[in-house]
Amino acid sequence: MQRVDLYDTTLRDGAQGEGIVFSLEDKLHITQRLDALGVHYIEGGWPGSNPKDAAYFLRVRDLPLKTATIAAFGSTRRANTPPEQDVNLQTLLAAGTKLVTLVGKSSAPQVDQVLRTSRDENLAMIADSVRYLRERGRRVFFDAEHFFDGYKADAAYALQCLRAAAEAGAETIVLCDTNGGVLPGDITTAIRAVRDAIPTPLGIHVHNDADLAVANSLAAIEAGATQVQGTINGIGERCGNANLCSIIPNLQIKMGIRVVSGEQLAQMTEVSRFVHELAHTRGSTQQPYVGLSAFTHKGGLHADATAKWDMAYQHIDPQLVGNTRRMVASELSGRSNILAKAQQFGLTLSNQEAVEVLREVKERESGLPVRYRRCLSVPPDAPAPARL
Repeated sequence: MQRVDLYDTTLRDGAQGEGIVFSLEDKLHITQRLDALGVHYIEGGWPGSNPKDAAYFLRVRDLPLKTATIAAFGSTRRANTPPEQDVNLQTLLAAGTKLVTLVGKSSAPQVDQVLRTSRDENLAMIADSVRYLRERGRRVFFDAEHFFDGYKADAAYALQCLRAAAEAGAETIVLCDTNGGVLPGDITTAIRAVRDAIPTPLGIHVHNDADLAVANSLAAIEAGATQVQGTINGIGERCGNANLCSIIPNLQIKMGIRVVSGEQLAQMTEVSRFVHELAHTRGSTQQPYVGLSAFTHKGGLHADATAKWDMAYQHIDPQLVGNTRRMVASELSGRSNILAKAQQFGLTLSNQEAVEVLREVKERESGLPVRYRRCLSVPPDAPAPARL
Protein backbone atom coordinates (compact mmCIF):
# COMPACT_ATOMS: atom_id res chain seq x y z
CA MET A 1 0.00 0.00 0.00
CA GLN A 2 1.25 3.49 -0.90
CA ARG A 3 2.55 5.48 2.07
CA VAL A 4 1.73 9.18 2.23
CA ASP A 5 3.07 11.45 4.98
CA LEU A 6 1.04 14.41 6.20
CA TYR A 7 2.89 17.71 6.54
CA ASP A 8 0.98 20.53 8.22
CA THR A 9 1.94 24.16 7.72
CA THR A 10 -1.00 25.81 9.51
CA LEU A 11 1.35 27.54 11.95
CA ARG A 12 3.52 29.07 9.23
CA ASP A 13 1.84 29.26 5.82
CA GLY A 14 -1.64 29.21 7.34
CA ALA A 15 -0.76 32.11 9.62
CA GLN A 16 0.05 34.16 6.52
CA GLY A 17 -3.65 34.35 5.71
CA GLU A 18 -5.14 37.82 5.97
CA GLY A 19 -6.53 38.54 9.43
CA ILE A 20 -5.09 35.41 11.04
CA VAL A 21 -2.87 35.81 14.09
CA PHE A 22 -1.97 32.96 16.42
CA SER A 23 -0.58 33.65 19.86
CA LEU A 24 2.32 31.56 21.12
CA GLU A 25 -0.08 29.55 23.28
CA ASP A 26 -2.39 29.07 20.29
CA LYS A 27 0.50 27.63 18.29
CA LEU A 28 1.39 25.20 21.07
CA HIS A 29 -2.24 24.09 21.51
CA ILE A 30 -2.63 23.53 17.76
CA THR A 31 0.61 21.55 17.72
CA GLN A 32 -0.81 19.18 20.35
CA ARG A 33 -4.07 18.78 18.43
CA LEU A 34 -2.23 18.03 15.19
CA ASP A 35 -0.06 15.48 16.94
CA ALA A 36 -3.16 13.77 18.37
CA LEU A 37 -4.69 13.80 14.89
CA GLY A 38 -1.72 11.79 13.64
CA VAL A 39 0.03 14.41 11.49
CA HIS A 40 3.58 13.26 10.71
CA TYR A 41 5.27 16.67 10.31
CA ILE A 42 4.34 20.05 11.77
CA GLU A 43 5.98 23.18 10.40
CA GLY A 44 6.21 25.40 13.47
CA GLY A 45 7.18 28.63 11.77
CA TRP A 46 10.09 30.65 10.41
CA PRO A 47 12.36 31.23 13.43
CA GLY A 48 14.23 34.09 11.79
CA SER A 49 11.10 36.07 10.93
CA ASN A 50 9.72 37.14 14.33
CA PRO A 51 10.24 36.70 18.10
CA LYS A 52 7.09 34.60 18.54
CA ASP A 53 8.29 31.89 16.16
CA ALA A 54 11.71 31.86 17.81
CA ALA A 55 10.00 31.42 21.20
CA TYR A 56 7.82 28.64 19.79
CA PHE A 57 10.84 26.48 19.00
CA LEU A 58 12.06 26.86 22.56
CA ARG A 59 8.68 25.95 24.07
CA VAL A 60 7.76 23.12 21.70
CA ARG A 61 10.72 21.07 22.94
CA ASP A 62 8.82 20.47 26.19
CA LEU A 63 5.67 19.09 24.55
CA PRO A 64 5.32 15.28 24.82
CA LEU A 65 4.53 14.69 21.16
CA LYS A 66 3.76 11.12 20.12
CA THR A 67 3.53 11.25 16.33
CA ALA A 68 4.73 14.52 14.88
CA THR A 69 8.20 15.74 14.00
CA ILE A 70 8.60 19.53 14.24
CA ALA A 71 10.14 21.34 11.29
CA ALA A 72 11.71 24.78 11.23
CA PHE A 73 11.20 26.67 7.97
CA GLY A 74 13.57 29.05 6.22
CA SER A 75 15.15 29.97 2.92
CA THR A 76 18.38 29.06 1.22
CA ARG A 77 21.40 31.29 1.81
CA ARG A 78 21.51 34.74 0.32
CA ALA A 79 23.30 35.25 -2.98
CA ASN A 80 27.06 35.54 -2.68
CA THR A 81 26.98 34.82 1.07
CA PRO A 82 28.77 31.80 2.59
CA PRO A 83 26.42 29.53 4.60
CA GLU A 84 28.36 30.09 7.81
CA GLN A 85 27.74 33.83 7.47
CA ASP A 86 24.09 33.57 6.48
CA VAL A 87 21.86 34.78 9.32
CA ASN A 88 18.85 32.73 8.21
CA LEU A 89 20.77 29.43 8.20
CA GLN A 90 22.27 30.21 11.60
CA THR A 91 18.81 30.91 12.99
CA LEU A 92 17.51 27.62 11.60
CA LEU A 93 20.32 25.78 13.37
CA ALA A 94 19.59 27.65 16.60
CA ALA A 95 15.93 26.51 16.45
CA GLY A 96 17.24 23.08 17.41
CA THR A 97 14.83 20.99 15.33
CA LYS A 98 15.93 17.70 13.82
CA LEU A 99 14.17 18.66 10.59
CA VAL A 100 14.55 21.82 8.52
CA THR A 101 12.43 22.69 5.49
CA LEU A 102 14.35 24.94 3.12
CA VAL A 103 12.61 26.93 0.43
CA GLY A 104 14.48 27.89 -2.70
CA LYS A 105 13.68 29.10 -6.21
CA SER A 106 13.20 26.47 -8.91
CA SER A 107 11.95 28.80 -11.63
CA ALA A 108 14.29 30.55 -14.03
CA PRO A 109 12.03 33.64 -14.37
CA GLN A 110 11.85 33.93 -10.58
CA VAL A 111 15.65 33.80 -10.35
CA ASP A 112 15.96 36.44 -13.05
CA GLN A 113 13.20 38.79 -11.90
CA VAL A 114 13.05 38.33 -8.11
CA LEU A 115 16.41 37.06 -6.86
CA ARG A 116 18.19 39.02 -9.59
CA THR A 117 21.21 36.81 -9.45
CA SER A 118 22.65 34.33 -11.91
CA ARG A 119 21.03 30.97 -12.45
CA ASP A 120 24.27 29.24 -11.55
CA GLU A 121 24.41 31.15 -8.26
CA ASN A 122 20.87 30.02 -7.45
CA LEU A 123 21.92 26.40 -7.98
CA ALA A 124 24.86 26.98 -5.65
CA MET A 125 22.58 28.61 -3.06
CA ILE A 126 20.39 25.50 -3.03
CA ALA A 127 23.23 23.00 -2.87
CA ASP A 128 25.32 24.92 -0.33
CA SER A 129 22.37 25.42 2.03
CA VAL A 130 21.18 21.83 1.98
CA ARG A 131 24.71 20.46 2.36
CA TYR A 132 25.53 22.87 5.20
CA LEU A 133 22.52 21.75 7.23
CA ARG A 134 23.04 18.07 6.46
CA GLU A 135 26.66 18.25 7.61
CA ARG A 136 25.37 19.58 10.92
CA GLY A 137 23.06 16.65 11.48
CA ARG A 138 19.77 18.08 10.24
CA ARG A 139 17.23 16.28 8.10
CA VAL A 140 16.30 18.54 5.18
CA PHE A 141 13.18 18.82 3.04
CA PHE A 142 13.56 21.12 0.04
CA ASP A 143 10.53 23.18 -1.00
CA ALA A 144 11.02 23.89 -4.70
CA GLU A 145 9.21 27.20 -4.86
CA HIS A 146 7.34 28.04 -8.09
CA PHE A 147 8.31 24.65 -9.49
CA PHE A 148 5.33 24.05 -11.78
CA ASP A 149 5.44 27.52 -13.31
CA GLY A 150 9.21 27.13 -13.60
CA TYR A 151 8.85 23.72 -15.26
CA LYS A 152 6.54 25.22 -17.85
CA ALA A 153 8.92 28.13 -18.52
CA ASP A 154 12.20 26.18 -18.54
CA ALA A 155 11.89 22.51 -17.65
CA ALA A 156 15.61 21.81 -17.90
CA TYR A 157 16.52 24.48 -15.36
CA ALA A 158 13.71 23.52 -12.99
CA LEU A 159 15.04 19.96 -12.95
CA GLN A 160 18.58 21.26 -12.38
CA CYS A 161 17.36 22.96 -9.21
CA LEU A 162 15.85 19.71 -7.95
CA ARG A 163 19.04 17.78 -8.73
CA ALA A 164 21.10 20.35 -6.84
CA ALA A 165 18.99 19.75 -3.72
CA ALA A 166 18.91 15.97 -4.14
CA GLU A 167 22.65 15.61 -4.68
CA ALA A 168 23.35 17.79 -1.64
CA GLY A 169 21.32 15.45 0.55
CA ALA A 170 17.69 16.64 0.62
CA GLU A 171 15.55 13.81 1.99
CA THR A 172 12.36 14.87 0.20
CA ILE A 173 11.84 17.36 -2.60
CA VAL A 174 8.54 19.18 -2.34
CA LEU A 175 7.15 20.51 -5.61
CA CYS A 176 5.30 23.78 -5.07
CA ASP A 177 2.50 25.43 -7.01
CA THR A 178 3.25 28.66 -5.21
CA ASN A 179 0.93 30.88 -7.26
CA GLY A 180 -1.89 28.33 -7.12
CA GLY A 181 -2.85 28.46 -10.79
CA VAL A 182 -1.78 25.08 -12.16
CA LEU A 183 -4.30 22.52 -13.46
CA PRO A 184 -4.35 18.86 -12.31
CA GLY A 185 -3.19 17.53 -15.68
CA ASP A 186 -0.10 19.75 -15.57
CA ILE A 187 0.64 18.53 -12.03
CA THR A 188 0.51 14.91 -13.15
CA THR A 189 2.68 15.48 -16.24
CA ALA A 190 5.38 17.34 -14.33
CA ILE A 191 5.55 14.88 -11.44
CA ARG A 192 5.89 11.91 -13.74
CA ALA A 193 8.75 13.66 -15.51
CA VAL A 194 10.47 14.40 -12.19
CA ARG A 195 10.08 10.81 -11.02
CA ASP A 196 11.78 9.61 -14.21
CA ALA A 197 14.66 12.06 -13.70
CA ILE A 198 15.26 12.09 -9.93
CA PRO A 199 14.98 9.17 -7.47
CA THR A 200 14.45 11.33 -4.35
CA PRO A 201 10.96 11.03 -2.77
CA LEU A 202 8.59 13.84 -3.77
CA GLY A 203 6.11 15.97 -1.87
CA ILE A 204 3.41 18.37 -3.04
CA HIS A 205 2.61 21.88 -1.77
CA VAL A 206 -0.10 23.80 -3.61
CA HIS A 207 -2.13 26.95 -3.13
CA ASN A 208 -5.81 27.40 -3.91
CA ASP A 209 -5.93 30.42 -6.20
CA ALA A 210 -7.74 28.44 -8.92
CA ASP A 211 -9.84 26.48 -6.36
CA LEU A 212 -7.91 23.34 -7.26
CA ALA A 213 -5.56 22.83 -4.31
CA VAL A 214 -7.18 19.64 -3.04
CA ALA A 215 -7.62 18.22 -6.54
CA ASN A 216 -4.01 19.04 -7.41
CA SER A 217 -2.75 17.45 -4.19
CA LEU A 218 -4.62 14.22 -4.90
CA ALA A 219 -3.44 14.22 -8.52
CA ALA A 220 0.14 14.56 -7.29
CA ILE A 221 -0.27 11.61 -4.95
CA GLU A 222 -1.76 9.50 -7.72
CA ALA A 223 1.28 10.42 -9.82
CA GLY A 224 3.68 9.28 -7.09
CA ALA A 225 4.13 12.00 -4.47
CA THR A 226 4.58 10.52 -0.99
CA GLN A 227 4.23 13.66 1.11
CA VAL A 228 1.35 16.14 1.03
CA GLN A 229 1.51 19.58 2.58
CA GLY A 230 -1.46 21.69 3.59
CA THR A 231 -3.24 23.52 6.38
CA ILE A 232 -6.26 22.88 8.55
CA ASN A 233 -9.31 24.45 6.87
CA GLY A 234 -7.12 25.51 3.94
CA ILE A 235 -6.17 28.82 5.57
CA GLY A 236 -3.21 30.66 4.11
CA GLU A 237 -1.87 33.36 1.83
CA ARG A 238 -4.33 34.90 -0.68
CA CYS A 239 -6.91 32.15 -1.42
CA GLY A 240 -5.32 29.70 0.98
CA ASN A 241 -3.47 26.40 0.93
CA ALA A 242 -4.55 22.85 0.23
CA ASN A 243 -7.12 21.88 2.86
CA LEU A 244 -6.01 18.92 4.97
CA CYS A 245 -9.56 18.58 6.31
CA SER A 246 -10.52 17.42 2.81
CA ILE A 247 -7.27 15.76 1.81
CA ILE A 248 -7.08 13.41 4.81
CA PRO A 249 -10.55 11.86 4.42
CA ASN A 250 -10.19 11.74 0.64
CA LEU A 251 -6.96 9.79 0.98
CA GLN A 252 -8.25 7.46 3.65
CA ILE A 253 -11.88 6.92 2.64
CA LYS A 254 -11.83 7.44 -1.12
CA MET A 255 -8.35 6.31 -2.14
CA GLY A 256 -7.71 3.64 0.47
CA ILE A 257 -4.45 5.22 1.64
CA ARG A 258 -4.26 4.97 5.42
CA VAL A 259 -2.70 8.12 6.84
CA VAL A 260 -4.25 8.15 10.33
CA SER A 261 -6.22 5.71 12.47
CA GLY A 262 -10.01 5.54 12.33
CA GLU A 263 -10.19 7.10 15.79
CA GLN A 264 -7.97 9.98 14.65
CA LEU A 265 -10.01 10.51 11.49
CA ALA A 266 -13.09 10.91 13.68
CA GLN A 267 -11.38 13.94 15.28
CA MET A 268 -11.34 15.78 11.94
CA THR A 269 -14.41 17.94 12.53
CA GLU A 270 -13.36 18.86 16.07
CA VAL A 271 -9.85 19.84 14.94
CA SER A 272 -11.29 21.96 12.12
CA ARG A 273 -13.54 23.87 14.51
CA PHE A 274 -10.77 24.23 17.08
CA VAL A 275 -8.47 25.91 14.54
CA HIS A 276 -11.30 28.12 13.26
CA GLU A 277 -11.86 29.30 16.82
CA LEU A 278 -8.21 30.12 17.49
CA ALA A 279 -7.81 31.74 14.06
CA HIS A 280 -10.99 33.80 14.62
CA THR A 281 -12.35 32.58 11.28
CA ARG A 282 -15.95 31.53 10.77
CA GLY A 283 -15.34 29.14 7.92
CA SER A 284 -17.89 28.07 5.36
CA THR A 285 -20.78 26.02 6.72
CA GLN A 286 -20.55 24.14 3.43
CA GLN A 287 -16.93 23.12 3.92
CA PRO A 288 -16.70 19.49 2.75
CA TYR A 289 -16.57 16.76 5.38
CA VAL A 290 -16.34 19.04 8.45
CA GLY A 291 -18.72 21.91 7.72
CA LEU A 292 -21.96 22.34 9.66
CA SER A 293 -23.97 21.82 6.45
CA ALA A 294 -21.84 19.04 4.97
CA PHE A 295 -24.45 16.43 5.93
CA THR A 296 -27.51 18.68 6.30
CA HIS A 297 -30.71 17.94 4.39
CA LYS A 298 -33.26 20.65 3.66
CA GLY A 299 -35.26 19.52 0.63
CA GLY A 300 -38.26 17.30 1.35
CA LEU A 301 -37.24 14.72 -1.26
CA HIS A 302 -33.77 14.45 0.24
CA ALA A 303 -34.99 14.22 3.82
CA ASP A 304 -37.55 11.54 2.99
CA ALA A 305 -35.02 9.42 1.13
CA THR A 306 -32.32 9.87 3.79
CA ALA A 307 -34.77 8.88 6.53
CA LYS A 308 -35.24 5.59 4.67
CA TRP A 309 -31.57 5.04 3.77
CA ASP A 310 -28.66 7.00 5.27
CA MET A 311 -26.65 6.98 2.06
CA ALA A 312 -29.43 8.20 -0.23
CA TYR A 313 -27.96 11.71 -0.34
CA GLN A 314 -24.64 11.29 1.53
CA HIS A 315 -21.39 10.05 0.06
CA ILE A 316 -20.01 8.84 3.43
CA ASP A 317 -21.14 8.19 6.97
CA PRO A 318 -20.54 11.57 8.68
CA GLN A 319 -19.41 9.85 11.88
CA LEU A 320 -16.24 8.74 10.08
CA VAL A 321 -15.00 12.34 10.25
CA GLY A 322 -16.71 13.23 13.51
CA ASN A 323 -19.59 15.10 11.90
CA THR A 324 -23.35 14.50 12.18
CA ARG A 325 -26.36 14.35 9.91
CA ARG A 326 -28.84 17.22 10.35
CA MET A 327 -32.36 17.89 9.09
CA VAL A 328 -33.71 21.41 8.73
CA ALA A 329 -37.30 22.54 8.25
CA SER A 330 -38.25 25.13 5.66
CA GLU A 331 -40.75 25.91 2.93
CA LEU A 332 -38.87 23.36 0.80
CA SER A 333 -39.31 20.62 3.38
CA GLY A 334 -41.57 17.62 3.44
CA ARG A 335 -43.18 15.73 6.27
CA SER A 336 -39.97 13.75 6.92
CA ASN A 337 -38.12 16.95 7.84
CA ILE A 338 -40.73 17.81 10.45
CA LEU A 339 -40.78 14.31 11.93
CA ALA A 340 -36.97 14.31 12.14
CA LYS A 341 -36.84 17.73 13.80
CA ALA A 342 -39.51 16.69 16.29
CA GLN A 343 -37.54 13.58 17.16
CA GLN A 344 -34.45 15.73 17.67
CA PHE A 345 -36.33 17.64 20.37
CA GLY A 346 -37.73 14.49 21.96
CA LEU A 347 -41.22 14.93 20.51
CA THR A 348 -43.41 12.34 18.81
CA LEU A 349 -45.81 13.64 16.16
CA SER A 350 -48.46 11.82 14.22
CA ASN A 351 -48.36 12.11 10.45
CA GLN A 352 -51.31 14.50 10.55
CA GLU A 353 -49.65 16.69 13.17
CA ALA A 354 -46.50 16.79 11.06
CA VAL A 355 -48.53 17.88 8.03
CA GLU A 356 -50.14 20.68 10.04
CA VAL A 357 -46.79 21.92 11.35
CA LEU A 358 -45.33 21.78 7.85
CA ARG A 359 -48.20 23.81 6.45
CA GLU A 360 -47.59 26.45 9.13
CA VAL A 361 -43.87 26.56 8.29
CA LYS A 362 -44.60 27.00 4.59
CA GLU A 363 -47.12 29.77 5.25
CA ARG A 364 -44.75 31.68 7.54
CA GLU A 365 -41.77 31.36 5.22
CA SER A 366 -43.77 32.41 2.18
CA GLY A 367 -44.08 35.99 3.40
CA LEU A 368 -47.18 36.30 1.21
CA PRO A 369 -50.50 37.90 2.12
CA VAL A 370 -53.17 35.38 3.08
CA ARG A 371 -54.99 35.77 -0.25
CA TYR A 372 -51.95 34.37 -2.10
CA ARG A 373 -51.57 31.28 0.07
CA ARG A 374 -54.09 29.13 -1.79
CA CYS A 375 -51.18 27.30 -3.41
CA LEU A 376 -50.50 25.81 0.02
CA SER A 377 -53.55 23.62 -0.36
CA VAL A 378 -51.29 21.35 -2.39
CA PRO A 379 -50.40 18.32 -0.22
CA PRO A 380 -47.00 18.99 1.39
CA ASP A 381 -45.51 15.73 0.11
CA ALA A 382 -46.91 15.99 -3.41
CA PRO A 383 -44.32 15.21 -6.06
CA ALA A 384 -42.65 18.12 -7.75
CA PRO A 385 -43.70 18.95 -11.34
CA ALA A 386 -41.76 17.04 -13.96
CA ARG A 387 -38.77 18.91 -15.36
CA LEU A 388 -38.68 19.61 -19.07
